[in-house]
Amino acid sequence: MKVTFLGHACLQIEIANKILIVDPFISGNELASTVDVNALKADYILITHAHQDHVLDVETIAKNTDAKIVSNYEIVTHYGNKGFEGHPMNHGGTWLFDFGKVTYTNAIHTSSFPDGSYGGQPGGFIIESDSGNLYIAGDTALTMDMKLIPMQCAIDMAVLPIGDNFTMGIDSAIIASEFVGCNNILGYHYDTFGFIKIDHEQAISKFEKAGKKLNLLEIGQSLSV
Repeated sequence: MKVTFLGHACLQIEIANKILIVDPFISGNELASTVDVNALKADYILITHAHQDHVLDVETIAKNTDAKIVSNYEIVTHYGNKGFEGHPMNHGGTWLFDFGKVTYTNAIHTSSFPDGSYGGQPGGFIIESDSGNLYIAGDTALTMDMKLIPMQCAIDMAVLPIGDNFTMGIDSAIIASEFVGCNNILGYHYDTFGFIKIDHEQAISKFEKAGKKLNLLEIGQSLSV
């Protein structure tokens, strides 16, 4: 499984000859100016919640690629009404796709589309595959529900928000990594806006002192799970 950071909370995941795009917010992110939205390939678009900084480029990518949208019922219905194909899920539900098994997990946040319409309840994703298991927390606070995740499967890498203010910060993310039983963390949802800028060296050091590895990728950089 290859994971590429496309800025903010957007990921590209290559797995079982399929390409997944998670929470595409690229064209509105000045830091991601080197990423060409129209050149992206995708078989699936996974959406954690409906905020603009997670859905801005969904329609562009879906139009260009015919990718199937995977998210909560409300978000999939929203895009279905616009003619896009989707697979609806809800919290605790699991579905076997052609690239692996996906579970929609709890998250504590808010969720509304840019026009203010209801975007359902926010969530995250567990992706289980032959090449590894990935937990994508989405925008969330630290929650005790995370302790349930390692009871379901062993996580090889956890993608956690670390920018604070709107989500968990560094200290909470370290606790979250304990809860999910994973020492290999990919940080995201940081630096994009003034409210979520972080000190990279301090963040990495704090994780190291807790016996964990925090990966902070440059936009366009990849790692393997």
